[in-house]
Amino acid sequence: MVEVAQSNEARDHFDVDQDFIAHLNGECLPWAGMDGAALRRELEAQGEDWYALVSERCPHLFAEAPVFISDLQLQQMQQVISAAELALGASDSDAPLGVFYGYDFHLNEQGAHLIEINTNAGGAFLNAVLIGSQRDMNLYGDAVSEANLEQVFLDMFLDEWKRVRGEAALQTIAIVDEQPAAQYLYPEFLLAQKMFERAGFVACIADPAQLEARDDGLYHAGKRIDLIYNRLTDFDLSDHAHLRSASEQGQVVLTPGPTHHAKYADKRKLVSLTDAEGLRAAGMRKDVVEVLQRGIPKTEMVRAEDADRWWSVRKEWFFKPVSGYGSKGAYRGDKMTKRVFEEVMQAQYIAQRLAMPGERKVCLGDASQMLKFDVRCYVYAGRIQMIAARLYQGQTTNFRTAGGGFALVRVVS
Repeated sequence: MVEVAQSNEARDHFDVDQDFIAHLNGECLPWAGMDGAALRRELEAQGEDWYALVSERCPHLFAEAPVFISDLQLQQMQQVISAAELALGASDSDAPLGVFYGYDFHLNEQGAHLIEINTNAGGAFLNAVLIGSQRDMNLYGDAVSEANLEQVFLDMFLDEWKRVRGEAALQTIAIVDEQPAAQYLYPEFLLAQKMFERAGFVACIADPAQLEARDDGLYHAGKRIDLIYNRLTDFDLSDHAHLRSASEQGQVVLTPGPTHHAKYADKRKLVSLTDAEGLRAAGMRKDVVEVLQRGIPKTEMVRAEDADRWWSVRKEWFFKPVSGYGSKGAYRGDKMTKRVFEEVMQAQYIAQRLAMPGERKVCLGDASQMLKFDVRCYVYAGRIQMIAARLYQGQTTNFRTAGGGFALVRVVS
């Protein structure tokens, strides 16, 4: 059951927590940092070629500073995730649930604010390496991850398979994206492939065009594919009909798939999740509605006929395309030019009330700067597997900021 009520004592405790958390995140404190040498050793342990690939292509993939959150912020995120899962409804017992849901939050003095749900959230394997590198270090605060993440990930994929195929043997897995070797997060595709191979599966990384459709399913290099780990951003697979057809005909287990995105990650779901009247009319419990109202910034559809109103209040809102991903086409209202605003009014957009991200001070040599951060909860079947942060500069996350990238999250009770 979702816990809702917070006593006055808990709210006071939240204020005290926030003061200390702000201090930890606002200073470069050697005793509260992470072990950079341990991270480097773990990265090098993935293989010389892999380490070289990360160093050359993704020099700002991992942040050097951990992000601190309070135990109460963690509780708030768990409550919002549970409430959203209840409001969006349970999945069919014989269908895949979808791997690596990403619940992205902004944390600030007002609490935890869910800004987005993703159904093919990147970074899980990379963050597992980051977290693993620090497990034996005497760091301040507590890690937020399940033990033995590799087994947790494997069990998740096996659960997806068993939901459809029962006790049939899973043999071949394809990690699929367009031009995968050119993708920024290609290094984590390699991590996933190695994990599957260590578990005894035949695993490949493939472009959809490399998958051949035959009468009995999809093939790659002459081998029939049993399961696809889908990393495509063509969420409804409209441009990849052979993948969609094979999934719909039960020829391959696809995770995550179009139904997962439509149910959870379509930006319009944020509109319904913040519509208190609609939620109550649908029979949603009072405590669930209250958690959603408190934990998700109000979100509305943008319509051209309301342009005058939106222009007058734009500085209080963040505008996101309904079908966008990875912050593409997203704008803070106070940063929009009149030309961009008019384009947004003519497209399919949602507007979300602005919830400012947290900040973390990063020190590089003798210089220091404040970076923004968001927090991503990796979730399967409603359960948080691990939590990571992303440090960045500018309007949205970009992995191009010195001192930024994926960051360790530590919880302070």
